[in-house]
Amino acid sequence: MKVHFSINQISFGTLARLCGGELHQGALGEVSVRDICTDSREADAETAFVALRGERVDGHDYIGAALKNGCRCVICEHRTEELESSEATAIVVNDSELALSKLANSYRQYLRCKTVAVTGSVGKTTTKDLIASVLSTGTKTSKTAGNHNSIVGMPLSMLSLPTDSEWSVLEMGMSNFGEIERLSITAEPDIAVITNIGSSHMEMLGSRENICRAKLEILSGLKKNGILILSGDEPLLENVRGRSYRTVYVSLFCEKADFFAKNIRVETDRTVFDVVYSGGEVKDLAVRILGKHNVYAALYAFAVAVHAGIGESRIREGLWNYTPDGMRQHIYPMGKITVIEDCYNASPESMICAVDVLEEYSHSTGRRSVAVLGDMLELGTDSPALHRSVGVYLAEKKIDRLFTVGSGGNQIAVGARQRGMPKNSIVQNPDAENLDATAEALLGSLCDGDVVLFKASRSVGAERIIAYLRDRL
Repeated sequence: MKVHFSINQISFGTLARLCGGELHQGALGEVSVRDICTDSREADAETAFVALRGERVDGHDYIGAALKNGCRCVICEHRTEELESSEATAIVVNDSELALSKLANSYRQYLRCKTVAVTGSVGKTTTKDLIASVLSTGTKTSKTAGNHNSIVGMPLSMLSLPTDSEWSVLEMGMSNFGEIERLSITAEPDIAVITNIGSSHMEMLGSRENICRAKLEILSGLKKNGILILSGDEPLLENVRGRSYRTVYVSLFCEKADFFAKNIRVETDRTVFDVVYSGGEVKDLAVRILGKHNVYAALYAFAVAVHAGIGESRIREGLWNYTPDGMRQHIYPMGKITVIEDCYNASPESMICAVDVLEEYSHSTGRRSVAVLGDMLELGTDSPALHRSVGVYLAEKKIDRLFTVGSGGNQIAVGARQRGMPKNSIVQNPDAENLDATAEALLGSLCDGDVVLFKASRSVGAERIIAYLRDRL
């Protein structure tokens, strides 16, 4: 990953000071850089290379490659032979990853903008983008690009935030304890949002209670008197309180919540709802994404905007202006069928939400529903049962046809059969490496007008099935 410093350029000495490193000046003297990267292939004369230690790859092994590309400044944990014999400058730190966080935090102080941090098991990117869309109607707002939410990606994204930003919206992801804490301390948010507590990362953390603990690490960097926005419909979060911050709850079920959504209507091209809060009742807000679950993301955006002092008309505008990007709930025609492409990632919670969208869309248009579902990863020992629960739900929603991919997909099929879906309505492909087999079976089964959902964990690559169909349809 490579980003451009939004303050244009930084001298080697300033870079060392900001990341807490020891400067070993090269023969080139005090030179400046405009960019920073973690991939040696992206390094050049105006880019500092950060050598990171990973589980499989050590960036220090690629310092030589970065130097060959013209790199003149390396942030590293020790000087290598290639550095010693070059004219490049080395900035030596105890921990390259931590140094990157320190650099981003130092830049955060320079920006002086207010920050919203978003984490949660499902819906982080949608919530982040909706918040940014609403805030941008009244303020100069920046956000982390895509899903750059890791302990490397988020700090790098922060370094490219424009200097005139009034608000920044940052997404925070995790796979284990300590990561949200690091990100929160780096970002020092004024407002923190936890979208929900799901089953993702169960393999590493073992329980939803532990996942909740990990998500609540976002409090580590929350500024004094900051605001924590939570779902009032999640029992694990219903009693979160603190003296140094204010807790705000949103809900689709509890009228006593600070922000309560009611009268939710899912239409063919939008979701419409009303909001009741201390400022009164706002009717007929709309987002151009389908599903009741997306109302939570809109409620978080509404709550943030209210606390930012943005008026109702601009909130309405910001919600409507949002459109999903990438492979998140992209609905479009392909030949004589309708595709719901939701291939970015998958967890039991997001899979069930996607099935809801499929059922609502196909029911409202009077068309046949087809689900193409694959493995959900990082679910630990509960993985088979969680996959089967998706199949049970799919059968309860009376989805017409099911195509599964992978070993987890097989368990989805088992759950669907156990709940009563006819065996001849299910097609299984246990080989996740052979997606063409699923595509061929699907191609031979589709009827004009079918609504087809594609969803699986990112590594499955379910979008390749769509590409196969596109070539033939």
